[in-house]
Amino acid sequence: SPRIQSFIGKSPRRHISTSKSIMREARIVCIADPKDEVNKRIYEGDLPPGAKFIAVGYKNSDFDVQMLRDQNVNVIYCAYPKASGPLSYLLTQELPVRWIHTTSTGLDNITSPALTESKGHFLMTNAKGTYSSTLAEYAMMAVSYFAKDVFRLMQNKTRMEWELFGIQEIRGKTIGIVGYGDIGRAVAKLAKAYSMRVIAMKRRPPRDADPLCDEVYFGTDQNDRKEALHKIMKESDYIVNAAPLTPETENMFDKEAFANAKNGSVFINVGRGQSVDEQALIEALKDETRGLRGAGLDVFVTEPLPRDSDFWKMDNVLLSPHNMYQQEVLQAEADFFVDVNLPRFLKKEEMLNMVDKSAGY
Repeated sequence: SPRIQSFIGKSPRRHISTSKSIMREARIVCIADPKDEVNKRIYEGDLPPGAKFIAVGYKNSDFDVQMLRDQNVNVIYCAYPKASGPLSYLLTQELPVRWIHTTSTGLDNITSPALTESKGHFLMTNAKGTYSSTLAEYAMMAVSYFAKDVFRLMQNKTRMEWELFGIQEIRGKTIGIVGYGDIGRAVAKLAKAYSMRVIAMKRRPPRDADPLCDEVYFGTDQNDRKEALHKIMKESDYIVNAAPLTPETENMFDKEAFANAKNGSVFINVGRGQSVDEQALIEALKDETRGLRGAGLDVFVTEPLPRDSDFWKMDNVLLSPHNMYQQEVLQAEADFFVDVNLPRFLKKEEMLNMVDKSAGY
């Protein structure tokens, strides 16, 4: 099957198709910023035969509902961080929707009662695989940052101070991955290249042994999941959160979880900010007697991060502004929608990256 990553850093592959003829049309409305250059191909109508761009906007008032009905809009493309409101609005307007696509890997930015309770029979796809490589690279960069004490190196350079100090070797350390989906596996692949021990946590037991994992913990209910998470925290030198945001993962990393962290460990979050009790994390990072010694954070509960957040002032926090998925990768996702999944929709072929709206991923 075509991989999303094949588009990154390359010219778009125009309208991949098979010999199968068009079985239905696609009338597309975009929940996005009209000025977003990433989706320019869609707005300008650079689409395969049988597909037509109808409208774009990110507020309810941006959409002429009667016009959308007249145009028989049946595809909704969600590329806006807070798309749940306008999507909920469109789903209540009696449009013949047959496919919803989100450029996010999780569904939390589009989820609403109107979506989860909808009786409509429509396909749902996401951006699975698009961001896996770059987020895995960030996770391993964070591992190196703390293992080699890059903060101290940069301080010494600023001071022009030649100081010999001890650093850690990454080889042989244990990395625990919570949320072993596409991003988690990408992290495991890079970690194995460093000769790390890889353990992972999944919601369901694996069907087959994973050559990238030394051990997999899973939990089918809340108690089992908590026990599995605490095992990961106790055993891992580096803990990576790559889980999607669902009711089960919200505030999953709480005070109790951080109390179980291995002494001297590092927490890395490339999943969702809402999976973490941030105050509990701050308290754990300030406790120098045990537990966490650092954190690498690309996502936060509130974004942009408020200026009064303690994270800004903490020397043991590597902080990035949720930008590890930006322009180049986003363009790949738009190209994937146009060149791969859209032709499949038009020809009623099997869609890639199908998701379950009730599970949230």
